[in-house]
This record gives sequence, C-alpha cells and structure tokens, in this order.
Amino acid sequence: MRLYTVGKALCGIFFRAALRVEVEGKENLPAEGPVLICSNHVSNFDPPLVGTFIKRDVVFMAKEELVTNRFAGPIISRLEVMPVKRGMADRQALKQGLQLLKDGKVLCLFPEGTRSKTGAIGEGLSGAGFFALRSSAVVVPVAITGEFKPLGKVKISYGAPVNMSKLRKEKANAETATKVIMKRIKELKESQILLK
Repeated sequence: MRLYTVGKALCGIFFRAALRVEVEGKENLPAEGPVLICSNHVSNFDPPLVGTFIKRDVVFMAKEELVTNRFAGPIISRLEVMPVKRGMADRQALKQGLQLLKDGKVLCLFPEGTRSKTGAIGEGLSGAGFFALRSSAVVVPVAITGEFKPLGKVKISYGAPVNMSKLRKEKANAETATKVIMKRIKELKESQILLK
C-alpha cells in the first residue's frame, strides 16, 4: 500500500478525532480531468486537510526546504509533493506543474505562499494565475476557517469552480488571473463566517 494512501487514512482518523471538521462543497470537485485547487493558508495542517476529504490523489506544491529537511524530507518526498524554490521564478516547477495538469491530475497550491498569522487572506502569487491560464484545468477555490486546537471547529469549503474561459480567451496576465482566484477564495471565506 502506498504511503500516500496510508497517510490519507491516518489523517482522516486524526482530523475526526482531534478536531470537529465540517466539510462542504465536495461535489464541486470533478471526478476526472485536470483540477487546480487554490486554498488560503492558515496552518501547517492545511495540505493534509485539503487532501484528506478528496477521493482523488492530490499533488501539493510545497517549499523545497520541506523535501530537503533531514528529518521530514525522507517521508515528504515519498508523498504527492512537488518542491518549489521560494523567492525566485522556479521554471522547472512551473513546467512540472503544467505537465501534471496536462496529464489530468489534481494540483493544489496555496497562492499566498506562506501561512497567514492573522487569518486574513493576503495577496496571491502569480503562480496560481499562470497554471489557471496555461492549462485547461478546472480551478476550484478552497477556504479554511477555524481553530486548529484539540476539539476545535474547523471548516473547509470547496467552492464552485472559477470560470476562467473569458480570461483565457483574452490572454490575461497571470497577476490578473490570480487576483480573480483570490477574490473567490475571500468570498468563500466570508460566506463561511456569515453562516456561523
């Protein structure tokens, strides 16, 4: 059995036992074909949280330091993780990400590039827009809210896909596309708060 499958099962047990997790919008995730998941980033638990409740395997973009870490690296490198060099345009990662989407896989990234210390959603990096425009992937926004503490309530919402057809037709730039995606993530998060 693959480490990814085992890890996913264990994460499911952990999240259900340690947190009160509420999941909505799983129907917005296509059962096949390329999917680009873009989520806000509030905790180190975000990647496994996003992937645990999705039937399909998810490849996560993660900072290279996680893969090269002497302790966690050997385990992380065996999971569905694509390392990215931070602070520079990592052309190899961009090329690899596009190929994953071309192959019909699910790619997840956190456009803010780092965790939010306040919970507020920051500016997104252009990589999200690049993948959204240069591929035919369905772009699914994700919003995570709540407190990652014992028995804390955490909600994860998989939103309706962002319609990228107009931006693709207009050949918009990556920054513009990222702003559209981030706007949808913010709207999704705000709707969660209003429904509390």
